[in-house]
Order: sequence, then C-alpha cells, then structure tokens
Amino acid sequence: MRLINAKDLNLKDADVIYYPNFFNNAEADKYLKALHNEIPWQQDKIKVFGKIYDQPRLTAFFANNTTPYSYSNITMHPKPFEGHMQIIKTAIETALNIKFTSCLANFYRDGKDSNGWHADDEKVLGKHPIIASVTFGEERPFHLKHKNDASLKEKIILNHGSLLLMQGATQENWLHQIPKTKRVIAPRINLTFRIIP
Repeated sequence: MRLINAKDLNLKDADVIYYPNFFNNAEADKYLKALHNEIPWQQDKIKVFGKIYDQPRLTAFFANNTTPYSYSNITMHPKPFEGHMQIIKTAIETALNIKFTSCLANFYRDGKDSNGWHADDEKVLGKHPIIASVTFGEERPFHLKHKNDASLKEKIILNHGSLLLMQGATQENWLHQIPKTKRVIAPRINLTFRIIP
C-alpha cells in the first residue's frame, strides 16, 4: 500500500497530507538516478528587485499537451511524459485517483539551491489547485506559513520517496519554501504534479 502512514498536517485553512513512504527505498533510489540522467535540466533567469539572477535550482516542465507554463516571469515549454516520468505519474494517479496533466520538476544540486516563499496560485491552476509533490534524494525541510496569521507555521522533513499532497484552499492561504542550508548535502529531485486544463 503506497498510502500507508499518511499524516494529515491539520493546518487551518488548508488540506495537506504527507505520505512518508510513498515509494520504497529501492524504487526511490532507482528513480533518483534515472531522473537525474534522463531529464533535460535547465537553469532559467529570474528577476528580483530589478536585478537578474540565475534561478537557484534546475528545472524542467512536462505536460500531456504543448501549452507553455508561466510563473515568476519564466515561461516553460513542456516535454512529453515518457519513461520513468510516466511510470511515476501513473503510480501517483492510481494511488490518489487523480489525473494530472503536467509536472514541474526541480533539481536541487546542493544546499545552496532553494525555493523562496511562494504559493502555487497561478490563475491557470484554478482556485483550489491540487499539487502532488514527490521527493527523491536528500531530505530537505519544507516550511509553511499562513498568509494572514504570522503565528501559524509548520515545518516538515520531506524524505526520500515521500509524497506531499496539497489541495483545497492551501495555496490561497499558505506560503511554502525550501530554504538554503550551509550543511553539505546530497542532491534532491522534486516532482510537482499539477492539473492545468
């Protein structure tokens, strides 16, 4: 059973469930190596306070169609689901009984790579988007904070082979991030499955 040991984070104004062992260690090891080698990773430029920087991670975008996806002034053109990406997608869809149309893949090469505070609330995702986020590789802390109540915060460690499901009003009310760390750590690959009509 892929959905055993599920943990509901019981966050106010949100619906977040964590599945720590969605993929077993052997599967997760296999997918980490395969995705590292198979995905055509790219590093985009981002604009922060008028200055241009290299995005602090590598990315790739996959979809069932050819519709571009834009976020943070970056437009990504999709690649088709094939090979291990398709196998992982099917496993998640089967377990959750949800059909996803796209996936933003992130490659965190070391502790310097990160993802700042944000919500996955682009209009194209709809009012209450469903995001299924799977982790392969180094454990990283995942921080959440409420947009309107500074006292509401949460931190969870996303381990190798885990799945985090965010749905309902989560993106409307909460921000999340993967912070930098000075620790020497191994790479992490994160696949965030989405539904884009």
